[in-house]
Amino acid sequence: MSGFTGYIQLVYVLVAALFVVGLHLMNSPATARRGNQVALTGMVIAVIATFVLLGHDGTVTATGWTVMIVGALLGSAVGLWAARTVQMTAIPQLVSAFNSVGGGAAALVAIYGYYYAESRGTVLGTTSVFTVLDVLIGSVTFSGSIIAAGKLQGLISGQPIIVKGGRLINVALAVVALGTGAFMFGTASLPAMLILVLASLAFGVMMVLPIGGADMPVVISLLNAFTGTAVAMAGFVIGNWALIVAGALVGASGSILTKLMADAMNRSLTNIIVGGFGTGDSMVAVGPAGDAQVRSIAADDAAIQLAYASKVIIVPGYGLAAAQAQHGVAELAKLLEDRGVEVSYAIHPVAGRMPGHMNVLLAEANVPYPQLREMDEINPEFARTDVALVIGANDVTNPAARRPGNEISGMPILDVDQAKSVIVVKRSMGHGYAGLDNELYYDPKTSMYVADAKKAMAELTAAVKTLVG
Repeated sequence: MSGFTGYIQLVYVLVAALFVVGLHLMNSPATARRGNQVALTGMVIAVIATFVLLGHDGTVTATGWTVMIVGALLGSAVGLWAARTVQMTAIPQLVSAFNSVGGGAAALVAIYGYYYAESRGTVLGTTSVFTVLDVLIGSVTFSGSIIAAGKLQGLISGQPIIVKGGRLINVALAVVALGTGAFMFGTASLPAMLILVLASLAFGVMMVLPIGGADMPVVISLLNAFTGTAVAMAGFVIGNWALIVAGALVGASGSILTKLMADAMNRSLTNIIVGGFGTGDSMVAVGPAGDAQVRSIAADDAAIQLAYASKVIIVPGYGLAAAQAQHGVAELAKLLEDRGVEVSYAIHPVAGRMPGHMNVLLAEANVPYPQLREMDEINPEFARTDVALVIGANDVTNPAARRPGNEISGMPILDVDQAKSVIVVKRSMGHGYAGLDNELYYDPKTSMYVADAKKAMAELTAAVKTLVG
């Protein structure tokens, strides 16, 4: 290692430290923005250091520099465009798309590295281990993330797509991929690399297709962990410390988050991967069980309940995201607070379609961080709550989870039905991803306000101002 290369490696160590600090700051909503800025600074330094190293070594041709610069500019332009134009409701599928790009890019690094070494007869066993793992994990992530994004975007049905003999096919693909990888550890073979890539891509597709929409938050988190692991393997392939640390951080944090998300649904990761449940966005009307009836409520009556309550808990769900109603709910909450009402938000870990979906939406509307309360913290407070205002949340509030024998049995839920009064804002009487009727809707304490969430928030806010000033 030359002196100059050693200095660059020290810069990479600094970059790795910035990544660790940034990730730590992201642990809290109050410091998450600063954490992003710190991690971004580290990435900018890493990119500049890499360009400087390549220029110093003189190993890149003019064509290579052109490709890198044009690629960097195009990628930056697409990223900036996506950040400015993609709606918050589309963020989950955007995350899946980014996972796909990350996994694919990592796999391409290993594929080229293997081709370059194979053409010179220098493929070593240790190098092949990282190369095989990179290609395998990166390819699975690439194809699996594309399917996940298609399901979230509605281009592919959100229902579990069961292929006849699918599990047997998955086992066969896994055996082929692992067997080919083992063969490559000691033998340089480009045809074997092609088989590994194709088997891994097919496995990614077959893995995600049978997983239903209800499990998508867990799948996104899992694929994110895969992307990080593939990037770390790519770092080993090219000997880049910053890439190794960045990938390891993403892989480790994504794995932890995946476990937490699966626990929040009371489902094992194996159970999710082997066969998901959920029917996607269904607008099928549901009917009352027995003689149960749904009670509707007008804006004026709901406004009176909210304005004269002592404590209100707002429960956001995907319906809030779909309607882009976060600013409306924040305005309504501020109006209630000005009247002395205690307002807080109940955040279920899997509300929405990706980890932290509700936190991101409400933070965008400048909702105070202390008001965002996690499930375990907020559940004991429902019993002393005057009004629980549920906005688009379905499965995560369904009391059916407390009974055995259904798709969400055992899933921890928000104890909304323990509030003195419940107002549910929904655009229809459709069921959620799990495909179940929500028993909360037929509770005598529950009133339904059927409307688009954004429109409903505007109407409730106007009613509060008109009726109680």
